[in-house]
Amino acid sequence: MSALAIILARGGSKRIPRKNIRPFHGRPIIAYPITAALESGCFDEVMVSTDDTEIADIARECGATVPFLRSAQNANDVAGSDDAIAEVILKYRELGRSYTHVCALYATAALTTAEHLRRGQAALAADPALTAVLSMLRFSFPIQRALVQRGGRVPLLQPEHYHTRSQDLEPAYHDAGQWYWLHEERFLQSREMMGPNSTGIVLPEIETHDIDTEDDWAVAELKYELRQQRVLV
Repeated sequence: MSALAIILARGGSKRIPRKNIRPFHGRPIIAYPITAALESGCFDEVMVSTDDTEIADIARECGATVPFLRSAQNANDVAGSDDAIAEVILKYRELGRSYTHVCALYATAALTTAEHLRRGQAALAADPALTAVLSMLRFSFPIQRALVQRGGRVPLLQPEHYHTRSQDLEPAYHDAGQWYWLHEERFLQSREMMGPNSTGIVLPEIETHDIDTEDDWAVAELKYELRQQRVLV
């Protein structure tokens, strides 16, 4: 069973400019998912998909390969991750190389560990009907009792659950935005990264954090510090 790690790292991030190579505890943040992928032992190759030559150079310094640059079409603000992943798979096939599985990681997945990736790979390999395995987080509050803003009021999204006890509501989860293990051929056919043919690995809050804003960045660094303290104890 062969596997390719694809680190997604376009150069044009807007909310945090140059975030994919911004220093995170003294190292470019992209170094962390690259290191986790290399240490996991899961992959035949760890590559970075980027349109940016500076990111490409740093990725190579961190031990990844960058055999080609991402197209401008799949590096703009509206291109989806599935488009970038599919582009990599098809480019490799043009080079005569294909894989059983691919794992897409975001460049800012600094809290991802080698063990997370091994768990994802094992889950995908264990069920031949799966297209995807993704990192997930449990919602800390029941989403069935969420509030929405409508006309200056805040009604319940599902008012039928006003009197339902929290412990009686089905737990809900969301995409942690860290990594996706994918069956290569099924993914190309469906472009499914989550859905009816996927399952998830539920991660503790301390072990993952999606980074989209400066506040997210600060919290992720605090989580990393706390985790390192636990390791050293």
